[in-house]
Order: sequence, then structure tokens, then C-alpha cells
Amino acid sequence: MSKLFQKTNLKNLDLQNRIVMAPMTRARTSQPGNVPNEMMATYYRQRATAGLIISEATQISDDSQGYSFTPGVYTDEQVKGWQPVTKAAQDQGAAMFCQLWHVGRVSHPTFQQGELPIAPSALAPVETKVWISDNKGNGNMVDCVQPREMTQTDIDRVIKDFAYSAKRAVKAGFNGVEIHGGNGYLIDQFLRTNSNKRTDNYGGTRENRIRFLLEVVDAVIETIGADKVGVRLAPFITFKDMDCPNIVPTILEASKQLQARDIAYMHLSEADWDDAPVIPESFRIELREIFTNTIIVAGSYTQERADEVLSKGYADLVAFGRPFVSNPDLVSRLVNDYELADLDGATLFGGNAHGYIDYPTFNEINRTACN
Repeated sequence: MSKLFQKTNLKNLDLQNRIVMAPMTRARTSQPGNVPNEMMATYYRQRATAGLIISEATQISDDSQGYSFTPGVYTDEQVKGWQPVTKAAQDQGAAMFCQLWHVGRVSHPTFQQGELPIAPSALAPVETKVWISDNKGNGNMVDCVQPREMTQTDIDRVIKDFAYSAKRAVKAGFNGVEIHGGNGYLIDQFLRTNSNKRTDNYGGTRENRIRFLLEVVDAVIETIGADKVGVRLAPFITFKDMDCPNIVPTILEASKQLQARDIAYMHLSEADWDDAPVIPESFRIELREIFTNTIIVAGSYTQERADEVLSKGYADLVAFGRPFVSNPDLVSRLVNDYELADLDGATLFGGNAHGYIDYPTFNEINRTACN
């Protein structure tokens, strides 16, 4: 049997297989307040044959948002909204972590009460847009603006916001949290020389550029424990104006520090477009030597590629993103080698149940065909 379908462990959690549902923004919260709802509970329940589900990226504060209708986990209403979601997933056998993010400069004054977004440095990301919608779901992609450089007070507050939201996520029923340190968002902006031009203790040297990440991780560990903490990093992803020539050694140094903190896992976000850069095998080997706890990989994986990376020991779990959108029964389809359904890209962000919870399973399609 493929290793992908074998039971395994993640710290103190038993996982029913090595398949992870990757975090994917779907923008279906209830308004006002970006509150998770019953439709979201249905969505995650349908896909809970995965061993681990990582939630869509979730705000830690009012100023951490960059796209319309994305959820938060810092208000009482949001925590209450998440509780049926986590229960729905766990009742079907999946563990569930909450991905926490602050988008930094990938935002707009619309989400900042008219103020500028915050970032390590006052540098606007080139050719980077965010999705802004009205309350009816009619949205447009809008250019990001030049952010405001964070003060020490800003840095201290955001670190506390991560820790507070981690505590709230556990109260909401999540088994743990994933700190989003990749894909061009705030923590990633600190890591990269092209977005971080600071001259204080958070900029310049590699040690300084990883300081913010580690201070966030340490604050979250102190609040909920290292066994409940994962970190997502993206060394080879350069969109959102994040092409940094020094990022790979920076990620490797950060990985050493994360291993020393004995976190639950590292989630390696890989580019998933057609002409994406191929991750060198030498990097996978070096990362595995440095980080011996669980490694999750994500990025257009097929079952064959997943089996390969698992068999070589470069990863312990494999995350699937878009295939889980259109195939709620993805695990069953992979096990039985059934054909995968196509994704309707027009319904990815915002909207209603259409393109969200109405994708049929393979068995439902067959029953309909036979009737």
C-alpha cells in the first residue's frame, strides 16, 4: 500500500493517513465580523477523510486582513463560529490546525480603517493585488499601496496578537496552529532582503531577519506548547515581489532554530504553477538533515510525486490544495484510482454554496448516472 494512505503520528496526534488538506482561501465567512459559519463546517466536514486539515489563512487582528471575507479567530463571535467547524472535521477523524496570518503590506486601506498597512519597510509590492468585495460578493483585484514601516511598538503588538489568537484557536477546538511564514506575507517580508531594509535588530543580517519569526514562534509556544505549533515557509516562491537571492540560506538557518524549539512540523509551500522552479534535491536533503521533526510539502503533488517524496524521506505528510476543492472525497479517489473532478476557478473566492459545498463525490456521480 502507498505510504500516503498509512496511519501516522504528529507529535501527540494520531493521523488516519499522510494526506493533508492544504490551507486555501475561500472567502465564505458571514458578515459583519468575518465569522465562520455552518456552510464552512459542511465544507470541512466533506473533506475530513484527510489525516490533517489546515484551515484557510485566518486573521489574528483587525489590521492583519488583506482580502475580503477571510476569517478571524480573535473575537468571541469568530471563536464561536469556528467551534462547529473543528468539531465537524474531528468527528470524521481528521485533526485540524488553524493557519494564522498577518498579511503585512499585502493589504489596502480598505482593511485598515483608512490607515496604511504595516510592513518591515515602507516598500510597496510591485504588481501585487488584493481582492476587495462589497457585501454582495462583487469584488475586484486592487493594487496594494505603499505600507508604513513598523515601529517596535507595532512589532511587539503583532507578536502578542499571534500568541493571543493561538490561544483562541485552541479554545475554538483546533488541535494546533500553523504560523504562516511564507507566500509574501508579513513574516516572509521580514525574512527577505528585498522587502526588509531595516537597520535595527530586525534587518540586515540573516540572524536579524529571522528574529521576528522566532519571536512569534516563541510567544505562541509559550501560550499553547510547541507540540501544537507548525510553521509554513516558502523559500522558492517569489510572487508578490519577493525574489530574494538570500532566502534559501535564511530558510535553512530558520529551520535549525525551529528544530531546536521542537515544533510539531514545518510546512514547505512549493510553487504550483506550470513553469514553477523545481526545488533542488540538494535543498531537500539539507533541510531533512536540519529539521528532523515532521515535514509537510505542498505544491501540485500527484499521488506518484507524493509517493516519491515520502519514500525518499524528504517529507512525512503531503498536502493537496486545489484537488480537495473539487473532490471532497479526494482520499477515496486516490485510494481507488478514480478520475478527479475539474475545478471551477470562477467560484474559488466569495459567493455561496455553489462551487463550495456542491461538488459531488465519485459515488454520488455514479448513483445519479445509474438512475
